[in-house]
Amino acid sequence: MANRLANETSPYLLQHANNPVDWYPWGQEALEKARNEDKPIFLSIGYAACHWCHVMEHESFEDPEIAALMNEYFINIKVDREERPDLDTIYMSATVSMTGSGGWPMSVFLTPDLKPFFAGTYFPPTPRHNLPSFRDVLIAIADAWKNNREQLLAAGNAITHYLQSQIGQRKSQTGFSSEYLETAVQNLTRQYDSKYGGWGTAPKFPQPLVIEFLLRRATRGDQKALQMALHALDAMAKGGMYDIVGGGFARYSVDYRWHVPHFEKMLYDNAQLILAYLHAYLISGNNRYRKVCEQTLEFLIRELKHPEGGFYSSLDADSEGEEGKFYTWTTNELRDILKDNFDLFKAAHQIPEEGNWEDRVVLQRVLENATLAETLGLDEKTVQTRLNDCYSRLFARRKERVAPATDDKVITYWNCLAIIAFAEAGRYFKSSRYLNVAKCCAKFLIENLRVDGKLYRSWRNGKAKHSAYLEDYAGFILALLSLYQSDPNPEWYSLALSLAKEMITHFTDPNGGFFDTQDAHEMLLYRPKNMQDSPTPCGNSLAATALITLAFYGDLHDQLIIVEDMISAVLETAANYPTAFAQWLCAADFALGPVQQVVVLGDQEHPQTQEMLDELWKSYRPRIVVAISPYPPMELIPSLLQNRLLKDGQPTAYICNHFVCHQPVNDPLEMSRQLTAQ
Repeated sequence: MANRLANETSPYLLQHANNPVDWYPWGQEALEKARNEDKPIFLSIGYAACHWCHVMEHESFEDPEIAALMNEYFINIKVDREERPDLDTIYMSATVSMTGSGGWPMSVFLTPDLKPFFAGTYFPPTPRHNLPSFRDVLIAIADAWKNNREQLLAAGNAITHYLQSQIGQRKSQTGFSSEYLETAVQNLTRQYDSKYGGWGTAPKFPQPLVIEFLLRRATRGDQKALQMALHALDAMAKGGMYDIVGGGFARYSVDYRWHVPHFEKMLYDNAQLILAYLHAYLISGNNRYRKVCEQTLEFLIRELKHPEGGFYSSLDADSEGEEGKFYTWTTNELRDILKDNFDLFKAAHQIPEEGNWEDRVVLQRVLENATLAETLGLDEKTVQTRLNDCYSRLFARRKERVAPATDDKVITYWNCLAIIAFAEAGRYFKSSRYLNVAKCCAKFLIENLRVDGKLYRSWRNGKAKHSAYLEDYAGFILALLSLYQSDPNPEWYSLALSLAKEMITHFTDPNGGFFDTQDAHEMLLYRPKNMQDSPTPCGNSLAATALITLAFYGDLHDQLIIVEDMISAVLETAANYPTAFAQWLCAADFALGPVQQVVVLGDQEHPQTQEMLDELWKSYRPRIVVAISPYPPMELIPSLLQNRLLKDGQPTAYICNHFVCHQPVNDPLEMSRQLTAQ
């Protein structure tokens, strides 16, 4: 018999709808029941692609005896962290504070007034790995609630007081200087894995935001920053965490060599990594980065795109009940599929006969084409042609397998990251196909997740749910501004400006910055305000970036000082802990400028206009805002376009550096000279 989760839309919640646990979704019914029955709450937070969430479900939540304990002594609530980042932020902070670490599944026990008093992550059904069994945890907490409640309440009050004391706390103003950005690069250099690439050990995460910051520094002439960024991108592109057969990146590598991934694929990781490889290509001219970028774009279109234009959230790590089965091979399978090319392929990837992971093979390139050609007596072109044939055969065979499950809900923020990726790819690659994907995704959000003027967080099967959070608003603003620069429809800009005004009205913290939730949001333990960026930019760093952009478009200019204060308050911490504050570092780099403000006026079909746009988009310029318009400009335009005239009746460009403008020009070469002049 299904429980109350059967009425939800989240695939993660629906996965638990037939558990014998009497699950509730987060809401008034469950919270009132906890208060009325004087029972503690067991809060379980996870997401659909989470491998260990599946494990705990199968081991514990499907066990009738464990479920009976849960149902007798607790009110049990399931939450999809992707739908409710507010609850995830609050109770992850509690979990980390109480245990020193966090992760998913998150298992938190609350008083009926929502105060956490005990927390952990995965608990096994029997004691192992130095972890108590989930059954023992349930029995111990039920007994303590009955016989030693004062101790639990005291713990709940103490952790709640600590968490609430962290919110709205103002860090000292440290000034706003590029020296902090240089310090950040120095710290990243010290922490860098110069042998295998990236930062940290196992598990190792891709850190696209850090790479973006380093690429920004590279455009200012920092060669060390460029070397680190490109080395990290090269290391990941060899395979393992990167799917060299079908494109796209897994969530992270379980080892420090990028070899064995945690096989789930998330929309937000791939959208951010697309931009990192795109920008690396623009800076270096190396087609290897373009190839990874385009393969990952194609992966998103092929496997995560909703027919109406939005993007799904993720692909599961498991298929047919096994982690990674869809993506891995036995040596005999490879020999059978690749035929005469097997020996070449085996040498390229250094595949041992017994496999390289649990008797199977995770593909990762080891030898480059030049080495293979020399070793096998072939030319490099032949090597690449034969390897391409191998990948094509493997891809065709893989399509016959049972694919991992798809979390097919559409998250506003993550789709905004995808819009930016496709809008920039369309712009720089001159691809109308990629641009149309971005436009269709934006229209999908407008039509399905902005209902009666209200923005929502998630959508599935025709139903939008949950009020949007700060990251949804700020992400949507930036997505629309990026799309406007690729497709200069003033309606994109107008909506971005409107959303920014709503964001300021409903999310502003009087003590500085923004809360993660709107002023009309339901009452929670406290109003969260996350300031850390990993693995996606936090709402506050996104909001800062969005408002800087709008200010340089000439609108909401009064917000610029407010934003600079926000960045100043966090910049010293960001410089010392750059992997956790990388979007803040990017925002600081942007705000420090000089920001180039570019206007291109004229019929876009005119050859002269096209030449100027080609000049504009042939390089990576991270500190630029661009307004493109026919003449005379239409309504709903940014203030930057106002009172601009054509020079000599021809398509015209205006180049300004940090509000100081050059003379208007018609000549693309003169435009280029102005763009490179600082």
